[in-house]
Amino acid sequence: MSRVWAIVSRRSFTRYQSRFRAPRTVVGRLALLSAGALLIAGCGPHGEAQVTSQSDTGAVHVASASTPDPSWAEPAPGPLRKSILTPDFLIVGEKTLSRSARSKVREIDGVRAAMPISVASVAVGERSITVGGVDAADYRRFTATQTAKMDEVWQSVAGGEAAITHQIGRDLRRPLGGSIDLRTANEQHKLRIGAYATTVPRIDAVVNERRAQQLGMKRHNAIVVSAGKSGVDSVEKELEQLLGKRGDVQRLAENPPSTGERHAAYLTGGAVAQAVGSFKYKYFADGTVEPASQWVHANIRTETVPLLGRVTCHRVMLPQLRNALTEIVDRELADRIDSGDYGGCYVPRFIGRDPQRGLSLHTWGIAVDLNVAGNQRGTEGEIDREVVAIFKKWGFAWGGDWDYTDPMHFELAALVS
Repeated sequence: MSRVWAIVSRRSFTRYQSRFRAPRTVVGRLALLSAGALLIAGCGPHGEAQVTSQSDTGAVHVASASTPDPSWAEPAPGPLRKSILTPDFLIVGEKTLSRSARSKVREIDGVRAAMPISVASVAVGERSITVGGVDAADYRRFTATQTAKMDEVWQSVAGGEAAITHQIGRDLRRPLGGSIDLRTANEQHKLRIGAYATTVPRIDAVVNERRAQQLGMKRHNAIVVSAGKSGVDSVEKELEQLLGKRGDVQRLAENPPSTGERHAAYLTGGAVAQAVGSFKYKYFADGTVEPASQWVHANIRTETVPLLGRVTCHRVMLPQLRNALTEIVDRELADRIDSGDYGGCYVPRFIGRDPQRGLSLHTWGIAVDLNVAGNQRGTEGEIDREVVAIFKKWGFAWGGDWDYTDPMHFELAALVS
């Protein structure tokens, strides 16, 4: 598709749109930015038609329209008709926050608006990303200006697609219009990437509420709060007093957040997530993470297992890791694992030690890296496939099955007796 440049006004764009009604699947989506704005339509990665909008608040890239899957589609939102709000706080709880709690949040002096959403950490690749399950029509008001104004972003989300940040897209090497694989328990859910866009800070990906339910996310366990330009400090204190232990109040003025702050991590994914538990954490300038000591003491253990010797992992994973390694020894495959090339299990940190790139699953202590040198990311890997089969039998997912492979990586995906 050739690149097209045009200066348009609202009125001329309306005439243009009514005159040329080419199929949306062929020409992609067009977006009106504002009177006298620059409209850029062209080809994105892998020939994907897209619309690009860019301003001081950042770029927005939208894939060409696709046919929504009726299983996951919700009614498409109409044009934005309400004022755009600044997201000042994100409240995240382990459980659903009651209607009463949400009403009390709205009643706090200085709160302009508060919207319930669903938030959880979802496994993708060797990391977790923070996913928000939202009502597209309402949530858009809290996002960056260009994102809020672009109807195509929210039509895509309502249709069952995902809007993700540019950083996550780069990390996962996923093109616009491609797919992102989200894991829950031992299931893979493939979602089309409908947009790259800045939404609310600390939310890496946005999906509609039906998709959130599919991913096993706790419904409405979070609230986005706008407090306006004044009284943010007093609002924060009142929110903390109101929520207590029911929710973690995260201030969104800084992105990334300051080191030393406490934040919540709630992993989704059925029985494994429930068994692993959730925790609050703080992090440091070097990108390492310190989960709450109460969670660590209750869940992280150092024990001896065959072949690897002393390892530190989550207590739920250790029996299955021990059984997998025992079977490998019993089947005379011990020489296929290099005990000196073990990459660790419980290593609490961000991916690349960058707080904008999501928590590594090693932070939960539910993943091990084996034979690191010969099994680098993006390769088929040299690890013996009989070893892989044994690990899968004992409830582990293998990184070699992912689109962007990580063949050294095995993670707990199912509980096996």
